[in-house]
Amino acid sequence: VGPNEAPVLLATVVVIIATLAQVIWLKARGKKVDLIVWIGLGLVVVLGGLTIWFHNETFIKWKPSGLYWAMGLSFWISQVFFGRSLLRVMLGDQLELPDGVWRRLNFAWIAFFGMMGLLNLWVAYTFDTATWVNFKLFGGIGLMLVFTIAQGLYLSKHLPQEPASDEAPKA
Repeated sequence: VGPNEAPVLLATVVVIIATLAQVIWLKARGKKVDLIVWIGLGLVVVLGGLTIWFHNETFIKWKPSGLYWAMGLSFWISQVFFGRSLLRVMLGDQLELPDGVWRRLNFAWIAFFGMMGLLNLWVAYTFDTATWVNFKLFGGIGLMLVFTIAQGLYLSKHLPQEPASDEAPKA
């Protein structure tokens, strides 16, 4: 293992162990392991294992794209084949929105996850590994934050208005 490969390989081993430990911890406590955690574990073990076996960081760079695309695919499948928005399933108790708004939000998340997967691969193949790591850590979080704020602004136009209070303020 060369000095340029060692940090990536070590980080990959740590991620595999940490993800396995997370699933073992959840199972030992009798908690449900969400599907996305299982998908993440599978991607980390397979792609991380290939990274370690072949001493090639390319495999682990595909993991975020795989997760983004798995999430987007889940949102798409739930909408197209089951007629249900995953966002509505997750947030429907907290938000009262028209069906069309739920559909648009669901498809916005599908597009976001699809684009994030493509953007991850573009950064992975265009820039060096250090830049990719920084993008993965900070760029991905920043883009998610911007997207979430944009969703909040969109939602604010569609939320039901609070009824005006007829009572005069008490002094």
